[in-house]
Amino acid sequence: MNRWGVLLLAHGAPDKLEDIPQFLLNVREGRPLPEPVVKEIVHRYRLIGGGSPLLRLTTLQAEALAKLIVHPVFVGMRNWKPFIKEAVERLAAEGVERLLAVCLAPQNSCTSIGLYRKYLNEAVRQVRPSLAVDFVENWHDHPGLIEAFRERIAAALERAERETGGAVPVIFTAHSVPERTIADGDPYEQQVRETAALVAKAIGLAEYRLAFQSQGLTAEKWIGPTVESQLDELAAAGAKDVLLAPVGFVADHVEILYDIDVLFREYGKARGVAVRRSESLNASPQFALALASLVTARVRIMKGRL
Repeated sequence: MNRWGVLLLAHGAPDKLEDIPQFLLNVREGRPLPEPVVKEIVHRYRLIGGGSPLLRLTTLQAEALAKLIVHPVFVGMRNWKPFIKEAVERLAAEGVERLLAVCLAPQNSCTSIGLYRKYLNEAVRQVRPSLAVDFVENWHDHPGLIEAFRERIAAALERAERETGGAVPVIFTAHSVPERTIADGDPYEQQVRETAALVAKAIGLAEYRLAFQSQGLTAEKWIGPTVESQLDELAAAGAKDVLLAPVGFVADHVEILYDIDVLFREYGKARGVAVRRSESLNASPQFALALASLVTARVRIMKGRL
């Protein structure tokens, strides 16, 4: 009988400050960044404690998923340890013959899921060419994912409105990508908009805004609107409180802990706006259920094809 396994794929993040230069080279596939940019990124990580909690949180998500399904669950990171190749070596050693890969980036982009698939295919070719792999391409609109976001964001919004005594505008956020990526037909931006619309509907929001954050420190243009531009508009309209609700991320890392919790809060404060944030999915039981539902349904389909 074929032994099935599940591989959760994530971006990866450095555990300590001295790892950052090599991590950045991995992200850019060996192309170095200017030294001032590297120093700025080191500064950001220093402000959030010197390292990222991403691996710890992804491991918790994998452990929670493993308790809900009958298949072993592994974790592989694209840009840091444990690398995707290391994960493939481990699962191959444990006798996995058929693999379901799930990228923990719900919206599909060639800059994310496309690269994960490239790295996974290369690792399989090198380690276990006979390994049968199925790759989840899209799950931005999965009902379980939408419910997990709804749960976190609705709780944050209720708390914010209770504390302020009035309505609090909501800005959904996701990672930006280069404009050329979308111009080439990438579905990412549309899928982010669909996720935001579904979550807003589930919460019962009649109005909301969507912004793209964490634009790369490069000269090329990245998609917007930016979070800063939305904060400017809301401040000009008299808003004193804003809730940022990330729907393009499923765990805390530097884009949450620095970009939102430090940069955007300082930006808002300078304009008289208190910036709040909904809790990331992290170890959400509802998110684990969403992953279990996604995996179980996909494995059932895979088995049906055999």
